[in-house]
Amino acid sequence: MQLNLRQAIISRVQNKDGEELKDVIDDSIGGDDKLLPGLGVLFEIIWQNSDPNAQAAMISTLKDHLT
Repeated sequence: MQLNLRQAIISRVQNKDGEELKDVIDDSIGGDDKLLPGLGVLFEIIWQNSDPNAQAAMISTLKDHLT
Protein backbone atom coordinates (compact mmCIF):
# COMPACT_ATOMS: atom_id res chain seq x y z
CA MET A 1 0.00 0.00 0.00
CA GLN A 2 1.40 3.36 -1.03
CA LEU A 3 0.63 6.38 1.17
CA ASN A 4 0.39 9.89 -0.15
CA LEU A 5 1.74 12.83 1.85
CA ARG A 6 -1.64 13.68 3.38
CA GLN A 7 -2.19 10.11 4.54
CA ALA A 8 1.35 9.90 5.94
CA ILE A 9 0.87 13.09 7.97
CA ILE A 10 -2.48 11.93 9.32
CA SER A 11 -0.99 8.55 10.20
CA ARG A 12 1.84 10.26 12.09
CA VAL A 13 -0.51 12.20 14.39
CA GLN A 14 -3.58 9.97 14.45
CA ASN A 15 -3.09 8.43 17.89
CA LYS A 16 -1.57 11.41 19.68
CA ASP A 17 -3.30 12.99 22.66
CA GLY A 18 -4.11 16.70 22.88
CA GLU A 19 -0.80 17.68 24.45
CA GLU A 20 1.15 15.74 21.83
CA LEU A 21 -0.83 17.39 19.03
CA LYS A 22 -0.07 20.80 20.54
CA ASP A 23 3.63 19.88 20.63
CA VAL A 24 3.53 18.88 16.94
CA ILE A 25 1.97 22.23 16.04
CA ASP A 26 4.30 24.25 18.28
CA ASP A 27 7.36 22.45 16.91
CA SER A 28 6.22 23.06 13.32
CA ILE A 29 5.48 26.77 13.68
CA GLY A 30 8.52 28.83 12.88
CA GLY A 31 10.44 25.70 12.00
CA ASP A 32 11.80 24.40 8.76
CA ASP A 33 9.66 25.07 5.67
CA LYS A 34 9.49 21.32 5.01
CA LEU A 35 7.08 21.09 7.97
CA LEU A 36 4.54 23.47 6.40
CA PRO A 37 2.66 20.78 4.44
CA GLY A 38 1.97 19.02 7.73
CA LEU A 39 0.43 22.14 9.20
CA GLY A 40 -1.62 22.49 6.02
CA VAL A 41 -3.05 19.01 6.44
CA LEU A 42 -3.86 19.68 10.10
CA PHE A 43 -5.51 22.98 9.18
CA GLU A 44 -7.52 21.23 6.46
CA ILE A 45 -8.92 18.85 9.09
CA ILE A 46 -9.72 21.73 11.44
CA TRP A 47 -11.37 23.73 8.65
CA GLN A 48 -13.47 20.84 7.36
CA ASN A 49 -14.75 20.10 10.85
CA SER A 50 -15.47 23.68 11.93
CA ASP A 51 -18.85 25.34 11.72
CA PRO A 52 -19.25 28.53 9.65
CA ASN A 53 -18.89 30.76 12.74
CA ALA A 54 -15.57 29.16 13.68
CA GLN A 55 -14.40 29.44 10.06
CA ALA A 56 -15.33 33.14 10.04
CA ALA A 57 -13.39 33.65 13.28
CA MET A 58 -10.32 31.96 11.79
CA ILE A 59 -10.56 34.10 8.66
CA SER A 60 -10.91 37.24 10.77
CA THR A 61 -7.89 36.31 12.89
CA LEU A 62 -5.84 35.58 9.80
CA LYS A 63 -6.90 38.81 8.09
CA ASP A 64 -6.14 40.87 11.20
CA HIS A 65 -2.63 39.47 11.39
CA LEU A 66 -1.78 39.80 7.71
CA THR A 67 -2.22 43.55 7.60
